Amino acid sequence: MGFFSFLGRVLFASFFLLSAWQTYNEFGVDGGPAAKELQPKLKVALLHLSSKLGIEIPDLDIRHVIATITALKSLGGLLFVFGSSFGAYLLLLQLAITTPILYDFYNYDPAKPKFEILLNDFAQLDAHREFVKENL
Repeated sequence: MGFFSFLGRVLFASFFLLSAWQTYNEFGVDGGPAAKELQPKLKVALLHLSSKLGIEIPDLDIRHVIATITALKSLGGLLFVFGSSFGAYLLLLQLAITTPILYDFYNYDPAKPKFEILLNDFAQLDAHREFVKENL
């Protein structure tokens, strides 16, 4: 049973580790493609958070944000493989920080088509529908 537990942890952590490795390889001077995708969404999220909290949140350097996300994925994935619950908490922290930024459907009116597209991407509803169609 111990081997299958380890194998499960390796397979789960491989998503995070391979993603971190790819981000690290593409980082470059400007933060790579991840920075280009995350920059506008991070600005919107910080403006939204600033308006809700009533304080001004300083601009963050996107390269530092990408480096932090990559470090959380790498360290969390490695610790998780070796059975550390702290690694699982790091992966959970990374997901809790990045998910609301990447899937900002809460900024759109539910009556607009963009809201439905983002919500479907977030919930992976299209993939689930295709899976059900193929297996029924």
